[in-house]
Amino acid sequence: MQNFPDGFLWGAATAAHQVEGNNVNNDWWVKEHAAGTQIVEPSGDAMDSYHRYREDMKLLADAGLNSYRFSIEWSRIEPAPGEVSRAEIDHYRRMVDTAHEFGLNPVVTLMHFTVPQWMFARGFWRNPDAPDLFARFTEAALPIVAEGVDYVCTINEPNIAAMLAGGETAANLVAFGLPRPDLQVADALLESHRRSREVLSSVSGLKSGWTVATQAFHSTGEPGADEKLREYAYPSDDWYLENARGDDFIGVQAYTRTFIGPDGPIPVRGDVETTLTGWEFFPPALELGVRAAWELSGHVPVMVTENGIATADDTRRIAYTDGALRGLKAAMDDGIDVLGYLHWSALDNYEWASGFRPTFGLIAVDRETFVRTPKPSLAWLGEVAKANALPDVPVEAPVAVPAA
Repeated sequence: MQNFPDGFLWGAATAAHQVEGNNVNNDWWVKEHAAGTQIVEPSGDAMDSYHRYREDMKLLADAGLNSYRFSIEWSRIEPAPGEVSRAEIDHYRRMVDTAHEFGLNPVVTLMHFTVPQWMFARGFWRNPDAPDLFARFTEAALPIVAEGVDYVCTINEPNIAAMLAGGETAANLVAFGLPRPDLQVADALLESHRRSREVLSSVSGLKSGWTVATQAFHSTGEPGADEKLREYAYPSDDWYLENARGDDFIGVQAYTRTFIGPDGPIPVRGDVETTLTGWEFFPPALELGVRAAWELSGHVPVMVTENGIATADDTRRIAYTDGALRGLKAAMDDGIDVLGYLHWSALDNYEWASGFRPTFGLIAVDRETFVRTPKPSLAWLGEVAKANALPDVPVEAPVAVPAA
């Protein structure tokens, strides 16, 4: 058996807008219902996890997991500027308490892409007051995380958020389908993250960091491709990893790789296995992301806050996860401090502009009845978690990690 360290977090993750349902006060709700939108369908009731979170957590705990990452919805907590809903603060506090009831260590994300409509109307992250507003929201959220929470993620995937800030709605959140990042927004997100961490530091023992979508950029090897990769990767990934220096941890969110040619990112080749999002099936993306985060952050502890695969074939989910975890273990064996592995996602959910079709979940959800059905992959990951170890024999032959 390949053993993981004592206290390692084994869990799954969700995001409020993708599972709660009826987040009518945020910016994505407006985008989903706008005339001519490229978003394939609205989120609607989503998975109704706003009311069914207890069942969701119990399924994870019953399988053997010991952690659950979820986000709190800013637009519920502060539906109008400066107007804080005590009822919503209490709702999310009950989620923390429920996690503990089931033996789950809650990892709380403050902002997972969505913002209140009023925040968006004021200029979004281009508003000079954005860091102040996010710090104020963090203060309002302190009662949720002030007790019984070890880890808070301030901002989810700021690198993707900076790419989406131009108002474009990318249906495929990987490099080939994304615009270049807005550097003004990147700076605002970093300042917002730092201001939020200052507020969170008032809670003794609370650890905070942001989560970065590491995209495992590879050069095609063509003339000019190596130079383009360096030019492309720095504002897309590396800058965010470098700016985690001094944080308590950094979240790594890894799914696939992207090849960079002399003109930039290129589409996935037609001769490789792809997922329901059209991404290459590439488990080594996790090891590559963790190693990059560790080195570029100056050895800040890493938490895998997302890793998974959109597929209707659960056997491929198990094979992917097994391969990813073996790469993660190899990185840890080389001395990288990894705090935990949180699979994306706990539930089949709403995948932004792609709608409900890409199924990432360890648990299937009937969209008419909301009945939850755990998949074999949940049982498999739960057994790994209970053993705190991987079996010696891989699910399938490992994929070699290309040389850097």
